Amino acid sequence: MSFTTSRWPDVHLAAAGRGISVCGDLLAATTLALVLQESGHGGLAVSGLLVAASLPVAVLAPLTGRLVDRADSRTLMVVVGLAQTALCAALAFTAHPALIIALVALLACGVAVVQPTIAALVPGMVSEADLPRASGIVQTASQVGMLAAPALAGILVGQAGPRVPLLLAAAAYLGLSGIGLLIRTRRGVPTGADPLPAVPFRLRDDRVLTVMTVAVAAVVAGVSAINVFEVFFIRDTLGASTTVYGFVMASWTVGMLTASLTLGRSARRWITLRTVLALLTATCLMVLAGATVQSAGWLIPLWILGGAANGALNICTTVLIAGRVRPAAHGRAFAATTAIVQGAGLTGLLVAGPLAEGFEPRALVAGAGAAGVLAALACLPLMRSELRVSVDSDVGATGPAR
Repeated sequence: MSFTTSRWPDVHLAAAGRGISVCGDLLAATTLALVLQESGHGGLAVSGLLVAASLPVAVLAPLTGRLVDRADSRTLMVVVGLAQTALCAALAFTAHPALIIALVALLACGVAVVQPTIAALVPGMVSEADLPRASGIVQTASQVGMLAAPALAGILVGQAGPRVPLLLAAAAYLGLSGIGLLIRTRRGVPTGADPLPAVPFRLRDDRVLTVMTVAVAAVVAGVSAINVFEVFFIRDTLGASTTVYGFVMASWTVGMLTASLTLGRSARRWITLRTVLALLTATCLMVLAGATVQSAGWLIPLWILGGAANGALNICTTVLIAGRVRPAAHGRAFAATTAIVQGAGLTGLLVAGPLAEGFEPRALVAGAGAAGVLAALACLPLMRSELRVSVDSDVGATGPAR
């Protein structure tokens, strides 16, 4: 497969599928985090929930990457969406923390397949010049789902209990299956076209992608613990309600949405490894500043700025991967980079649970932000690799990109 005339209807369908999937993921995760917090379970339970939501994506990457590159993308989206629908419906009627965590882990197995499936489909829908715009559209839809889900979860949990948002999440996964049937662009077999040739792929063979992934993973390892700390920081330290908690969480996505709408129309030459590192630093600085506030309302502008850096970062990494890796290896490339970043995030999550039990939430948020900034600065020596290898090169170590 190579870049052809852009198929914008398929791009919009892929964006809708991504947005629906993300909405279901976050609606379930936010609801369950609030359930565990309100039922008296501490940081270990919330940390366990987030680990269960992330571990399968990292561990299963070698398998899911090959699956996405070989199996019919339509079949994957339909089957996985139906399985996630059933799992989320079961969560709506589950109360035991251990069973909740187990079902969330199974739900995350579906995420490990859906994410690289959609990511690998998009480059085959558009021309090379249109890839940043298409990535921006998909990221925008994803962030709309991220924007709606936390606020919706906070409101519904406070007003109607956890069952309603979990059933809505199940309906979202069912919608993903429907989107899979409508997308005309397909990868794998059968596709109705010549199958993609088998090509080798190893992330370490491309120095630019390796540096980028290491930089992103290093920062994620330093700040991912914020996902555990912030529910206690916002709810307990700052005294916010579940509704305010949902809106504060949504403000990060407002920034991501703004960045996607803007950067998606930017020139390809601005998407470089240098840009990635600058965006990582900006994201961490906003987290560090957030630790100083005395009211949850002050988090909103800081989270919008942090989210803007985060949203721009997502587009940069997507375009760099798609532009440097052969189409037949896109599934493995997206799965591999996601797995490394998720694995780094798991390190933060595993440490976060015990820390949340023994330290004040404000100090933990400040420590997470500071650690992220230090991690970004520690990656500065890796910038020398960018001087030797052009990010804009049409030929990576894995072979011709297109």
